[in-house]
Amino acid sequence: MTYQAILRYLENCLDSYLADLQSLVAIDSGSQYKAGVDAVNDRLTGLLVQTGFTVSRYPQPEAGDNLLAKLKGRGQGRILLVGHTDTVYPVGTAARRPMTIQGDKVLGPGTCDMKAGLLSGIYAVRALQAVGFDGFGEIAYLAVSDEETDPRFSTDLIRAASREADAVLVLEAARENGDIVSARKGVRWYTIEVFGKAAHAGVEPEKGRSAVLALAGLVTTIDRLNGLRPGVTLNTGYIHGGGDYPSIVADYAKARVDLRGFSRQDMDEAEAALRQLLADPPVPGVQVKITLEESSAFPPMERTPETAALEAAACAVARELGFTLRSTATGGASDACLASAEGIPTLDGLGPVGGLDHSPDEYIRLSSIAPRTALLAGLIIRMTAEGERWKDGRPD
Repeated sequence: MTYQAILRYLENCLDSYLADLQSLVAIDSGSQYKAGVDAVNDRLTGLLVQTGFTVSRYPQPEAGDNLLAKLKGRGQGRILLVGHTDTVYPVGTAARRPMTIQGDKVLGPGTCDMKAGLLSGIYAVRALQAVGFDGFGEIAYLAVSDEETDPRFSTDLIRAASREADAVLVLEAARENGDIVSARKGVRWYTIEVFGKAAHAGVEPEKGRSAVLALAGLVTTIDRLNGLRPGVTLNTGYIHGGGDYPSIVADYAKARVDLRGFSRQDMDEAEAALRQLLADPPVPGVQVKITLEESSAFPPMERTPETAALEAAACAVARELGFTLRSTATGGASDACLASAEGIPTLDGLGPVGGLDHSPDEYIRLSSIAPRTALLAGLIIRMTAEGERWKDGRPD
């Protein structure tokens, strides 16, 4: 009965939700546009304070500020809701493409990734208040400003806030087919530099050691490491070598490689294979250096037994709300990876259903807003009202 009451409340709040979403989407908040990200923070702060949260703001000189809001309850269980305020769009996009509703789609820059999710976190708490539920210990709400960019400044804050929670619920959108996310690949970026020896390409090429030729051979060999373990991928997405003159045997070349995998063990094995490959370059006499770009690294969000139990709890709530819920694993990283790496049960994709992120066609499903926000509220009830018992659950 409580879950249905929550759903009815949210259905009745849909116009208010859409008005709030429109006000957020109307603000350009690309990662590099601090003024815009902070304007989103101002708007969220107002909504959070209206909902009863105490809001702390963490200033950042080189990016938008971070917000950490907390709401005390009368029960047990500490839940952390996580989202990000930055988008990928340049200044002026919001004016050129304001939020519109076309049938069941709510379109606009940042609707899916992830201003709707940020709003759903607040409305889920309001729904709990509307039905008189305060049986949680604390609900924390973390909105960071630099999920879409590198380097990041919020990693330590995400990790610290996660360690204080019993479970972390990430407000990224559900997949286009409605799936939530129970596992994400980790990401490691590497810079590979090849140092050769320059020479005149016409007069004495034999005295040169081509860094470009060596790197070309290495790239094709790196590609063969794909599938080394199930789900392991390596992509060479950037190459630069030589200078302005093709008459010089190139003495330097550089590549950047993206490595992904579903477990730390898989990623460690792939990295070891990569380093072994680079130790034997195809051109004699060249030197190869590999550097892990640590600021870009995400640990994998692994599907642990605790995550499976959290997923089972979400599926049970969905059934009571009248729909079937499934989970999936995805190759993209999110802040769920950082929370999960702290050993905290983490579930992602708990915002409305949507897709086509980072494109002019980005959208969320209008019909998904109320039921998915009710799912989030119901999951908070299930996890806190049951204490530790929800961890005994198993996926359907």
